[in-house]
Amino acid sequence: PGEAKSGDPCLVLLVLTIRLLSIHLLLLLVLFLLLDMSDTAAVLLQAINAMDGSVGFDAIIVCTSNIAQENYWQQRLTKTTGKTARDGALILAVHEDWGSGGAGNGLGTLYAYTKARNKAKEEFGVDLDEKITKGWSVGMYHTAGKGTRLAPLPGSENNNKPGVKLSSMLEVDGVETELTILEAVIRQTNSYAPHRKGRLSVFWGDQVFIPSEAITPSGSHPADILAQCGPMPSESEWKERGLDKYGLIAVNAKGNAAQVEKVSYQTAMDILKSFGEIAQVGPSLGSFSLSAALLIAFLSEFSPEIKAKVDKFDSDPHFWMPMTLPKGEYSKIMVSKGSTAADADKHFARLSKFVDKFKKDNPCDGMLGCISTGASCYWWDYGQVTLYAKNNLLATKDTPEAHALRTFLQIKSRSTLKAADVSVDGKSVVMGCKVDKGSIKESVCSTVECPSVDVEGCVLVNVSAKKIKARDAIIYNVVDTSDDGIEMVGGGEVRADVFMPKRDKIILRSNLETDGGKAWKVKTAGNSMSFEEVYEANGCVDIIEAQALARAAKHGK
Repeated sequence: PGEAKSGDPCLVLLVLTIRLLSIHLLLLLVLFLLLDMSDTAAVLLQAINAMDGSVGFDAIIVCTSNIAQENYWQQRLTKTTGKTARDGALILAVHEDWGSGGAGNGLGTLYAYTKARNKAKEEFGVDLDEKITKGWSVGMYHTAGKGTRLAPLPGSENNNKPGVKLSSMLEVDGVETELTILEAVIRQTNSYAPHRKGRLSVFWGDQVFIPSEAITPSGSHPADILAQCGPMPSESEWKERGLDKYGLIAVNAKGNAAQVEKVSYQTAMDILKSFGEIAQVGPSLGSFSLSAALLIAFLSEFSPEIKAKVDKFDSDPHFWMPMTLPKGEYSKIMVSKGSTAADADKHFARLSKFVDKFKKDNPCDGMLGCISTGASCYWWDYGQVTLYAKNNLLATKDTPEAHALRTFLQIKSRSTLKAADVSVDGKSVVMGCKVDKGSIKESVCSTVECPSVDVEGCVLVNVSAKKIKARDAIIYNVVDTSDDGIEMVGGGEVRADVFMPKRDKIILRSNLETDGGKAWKVKTAGNSMSFEEVYEANGCVDIIEAQALARAAKHGK
């Protein structure tokens, strides 16, 4: 209503009443939103508190790039069971020797399981097929790959991308050392194990996600996939959320799921018109699980490729899409990805025949289901150097998410530094450091040994120097013996040192704005070698020996 006339008290009273009601409604809305946020935060923290190593998978399979990484992770994860993997878990590290093109994460999963099954039998006397059929929960972690977008950090770990360190401490052989990305992922995904008896669960080794919904038990479908699901959006909401940029999972009213590529709202509707009413949709996290029956059926179906180590099949385009989409729509998508229509139709026919036989032997309504992580889940990706910086520095913030990250990383005190002449602000996270004097502001520092530091907005991991002055930098695995020390004040600078047996230390420099994938073959920032040349030089370097050399250099031996 408009303003009441001064001589009309009834209208004045009516206007005041309406305004008071409006204020009350607004306050109730704000209270509702705050309560909802509080409930979500509580669910997230509850999920994190269960990630303590007390529960987990009965067996852990780690798929690595080479034999040196296989040996490293077999030893490392065996030593840290009870802190990362569940105490008593069977550790099975293997490596993919498929060929230059790789097997893809579809065939790669089946091949890694085959190698792990052989290793379990030969080295531990365990029949993995029998165990998973009788109820074991098995977790698999894909770590193979060069890690180009994270360069130069994987090079500093001798190509051991999942071994890149986080700012969290873990005791190994009686020595405090940093938690690795893979160990963080294993610790986080342990919470799915009790809900996935008799299944193989497949995860990626460089991203941590904390579900904002209680974990739904698997088992309603032979396969299921993780996604950030929410109610089906309108076309405008689809555009606003940028859903056309993600691989999506759509779930119908029956709970059956379908995989949809990066498409517009209308294209998605066209593809899914025969799928029934869409109840939920959301970006796929890619991680999936298979029932023992489906796993064994897949192994049989694709045994020719596995034995010959030929072809490259990824789970999304070669498993889930032909199993859940109409033939015509599948063919269009595959042709747009570079396949021929004939090859797409042939693969679709093969999977259709496979599904028909599987359903006959294992009656089920749909082949693929969805396990939602919740639309508000925390998702900490360490697969790019910019994200590595962002998600490490998140620990310095004062937000619910930052508190959740510190809780997950088991950071009980932001600073364990006792030196009186070092000024550490209330935001920085400082662990396992030996520093005599200086200033640390809004930074994350672990195992830094330096008499004098002056850092702000930095991530320092495993560093030794006579003095350090840096702003908004990453200094990683660095041993600097110069009297001048380290000065990186330009903003966004990155330095990582590489130690290898029988050769001099290599210093790699980069910048947060540098995409390692695009600059892979380039000698950036005055480096003597490109990231690719360092990758090739690392080859099959013995990671354990290289780390011993780095430790000796850090302690002046």
